[in-house]
Amino acid sequence: MASALHQLTAQEQWDRIRSGDTTSLELVQHHLDRIARLDPELGAFARVDAERALAQAAAVDAAGQGTAPLAGVPIAEKELVRRVGGAWGATRLFAGAVASASDDVVRATDLTGAVVLGATTAPEFGLTGFTEPAGRPPARNPWDPGTGAGGSSGGAAAAVAAGLVPFAIGSDGGGSIRIPAAWCGVVGVKPSRGRVPAQGGQGGLAGLVTAGPIARTVADAAMLLDALVRPLGRARSAGYATVPSVDDGPFLADAVRGEGRFSVGVLEGSVWDDAVDVVVDAECAAAVARTVEALDALGHGIEAVRLPGEDYPDLFRVLWQAGAVTIPARTEAELALLEPYTREIVERGRALPAERVVTALAAAAAFERRAIATFASFDAVLSPTTALPPRPIGWHHEGGSGADEVFDRQVQAAPFTSFVNVAGLPAITLPVGASDEGRPAGVQLIGRPGGERALFAIARQLERRFGWPRRHPPEFW
Repeated sequence: MASALHQLTAQEQWDRIRSGDTTSLELVQHHLDRIARLDPELGAFARVDAERALAQAAAVDAAGQGTAPLAGVPIAEKELVRRVGGAWGATRLFAGAVASASDDVVRATDLTGAVVLGATTAPEFGLTGFTEPAGRPPARNPWDPGTGAGGSSGGAAAAVAAGLVPFAIGSDGGGSIRIPAAWCGVVGVKPSRGRVPAQGGQGGLAGLVTAGPIARTVADAAMLLDALVRPLGRARSAGYATVPSVDDGPFLADAVRGEGRFSVGVLEGSVWDDAVDVVVDAECAAAVARTVEALDALGHGIEAVRLPGEDYPDLFRVLWQAGAVTIPARTEAELALLEPYTREIVERGRALPAERVVTALAAAAAFERRAIATFASFDAVLSPTTALPPRPIGWHHEGGSGADEVFDRQVQAAPFTSFVNVAGLPAITLPVGASDEGRPAGVQLIGRPGGERALFAIARQLERRFGWPRRHPPEFW
């Protein structure tokens, strides 16, 4: 039986357009129809740009694919980005605002030739690892809509997992691609700092945030990363940046071949253990155990490794608060438009002494050097992506709605992701296992600076072994 169009990988969709077996317009209309039918239950999309998408698809069909690497394939962007002439932002503060210019990552997306169907749901200013914006539907997990999709790229991961779009662009400043990808059972890549020119390097305080792909297969993720990097070349970055200087792409060949034997460290503990009560759920621990077993069977070297946390919890809290200082809410009326958690983070950030921020930046640079040195003998380091399986909607606020309580709950759920951003390292999360109830369980592979090629090769080997592209949330497939 022939696969429905949404069941095809992004690569297969691109191939069918090129061969003439289908058109971009047919693909786009098919996915728009699925969004209209299924997304009211999921809340994956904050905005659907159907008219614009159909016009772009028709233009691709009329002109041919040309040299654009993803021409005609449907994709989604995150609602946090600005696209000229359109609404933007996941906040009441910008209600009714129209962007006068596009962000670099939007321009890079357009250069790929992919057809943007709309913007996926995100929390306010992307500040949380869950996607439950006030006054709007949360992004729900297609495997269990009573649980959240994670965040801040929760809408993107939910959309990909449910087959509403073959892949999507997310952004990651502390786990915002990897957390939702793990909870929604898809592949998510946080590239090396500076890898994606459109959103890398020193794009934010301490260079935490970078754009990256969310996809159902390793090859689709590599294909999208290649396309985002290709238009402008590799970013050059200074200061904190671990400039990608080895293993430059393209990465698709590694993600398809999946060749090589590598040295893999298995992370023991987390950098938050001395500050927050971190308990790894049995499902998440089992995913790591079955991955270790598979890696060993594949002939990779396995060795335990521990990364000292030392002053990490304090430095990250300071950076996270200081990073919210530039949110453009100055008057009491503007602050009142922010969600309570956002407002508290903004006010705390603005109250920080300059000396404390500078000290945290210096500590982050020292932590980056320490992490790179600790992991230097490994091609990849394995950890759970999250400590807990998908959380029920509202769980992050159950212990209280203050900034400290919500922050600690986020750390309890995902203590293994933020340090990768501080260190500037690449990481990929893989849906290697599922519980008896069908919930996804993800593991994270962390690479050397600029070491995405090894990650894609190992990931492809695991994909062959575990076959996750064949697993889908049944109610949405």
